[in-house]
Amino acid sequence: MLREAVDQLPAPLRLMAGYHYGWWDSTGRPTPGRSGKGLRAALVLAAAAACGIVGPTVVSAAASIEMLHNWTLIHDDVIDADEMRHGRPTVWRVWGSDAALVLGDAMHAMTIRMLLDLPAAQMAEAVDRLETVTVELCRGQYEDCLFESRPSVTVGEYMQMVGGKTGALMGCACALGALCAYADAATIGAFDSFGRELGAAFQAADDVLGIVGDPAVTGKPVGTDLIRRKRSLPVVAALESGASAAVDLDELYRSAAPMTNTEVAQATQLVAACGGIDWAQQHAQLRAQSALAALPAGAATAELAALTQAAVRRVQ
Repeated sequence: MLREAVDQLPAPLRLMAGYHYGWWDSTGRPTPGRSGKGLRAALVLAAAAACGIVGPTVVSAAASIEMLHNWTLIHDDVIDADEMRHGRPTVWRVWGSDAALVLGDAMHAMTIRMLLDLPAAQMAEAVDRLETVTVELCRGQYEDCLFESRPSVTVGEYMQMVGGKTGALMGCACALGALCAYADAATIGAFDSFGRELGAAFQAADDVLGIVGDPAVTGKPVGTDLIRRKRSLPVVAALESGASAAVDLDELYRSAAPMTNTEVAQATQLVAACGGIDWAQQHAQLRAQSALAALPAGAATAELAALTQAAVRRVQ
């Protein structure tokens, strides 16, 4: 379904989209084995299966969610000036920022077109949920950008931002799966809550990888978040810890000079010394448990449990 949607894009955009998904290189030559995790699409399918139905409309919703997620990644790479994704240059590094932004806009349009396969009643609610979540994503992205210029950020403020930037989309994925399986409103709401909690767990784990992840596995340079002085969850928790090392970490983060490799290593040690990494890992596990507890009775399938653990115990 994703490939069908990408094939409908004009040639230059189709090339860029397929490159982003890892299907081919910048010249269009196939690159087998390269692809993203597809977690959000898997959540749509697993939620529908937990409600007893998986069919063509569920697949359309799963593809739509995956397309939405990926156009936000393309825009995020431009905003964050990230040069690498999955071990190769990002779209904007190959074709430029303007082209990347236009591609993201076109992919946003395709997220809605893919929902046109749903029955009329479901389609209206699905589109409403998807576009409502898009606004939440934009709010979360704005706050994330704002945090980089603020002298301090609390854990509470950070988690509110994550609720929009990450939790909202995963909640929507799970809600759409239940919706496509003709679940009632209460069940759809419970799956939305499950996805939002899982999104918080996923982001906590992702933030840990942003500091101590293996570049050979994550596809990004080591310490990327620290180099940008990004206030990710381990950093925010470390700065709030009250530990003596937090003073040195705060001083590093307040400096306007580019962070050297030596300072990145020092910052990593300081975050760990303040307990920020351990705290974020524990928080990921707690939110994962909260996610499973939010599911309706009998809906905690083995597949949803496996996806939950994959979100917090991943390596990329």
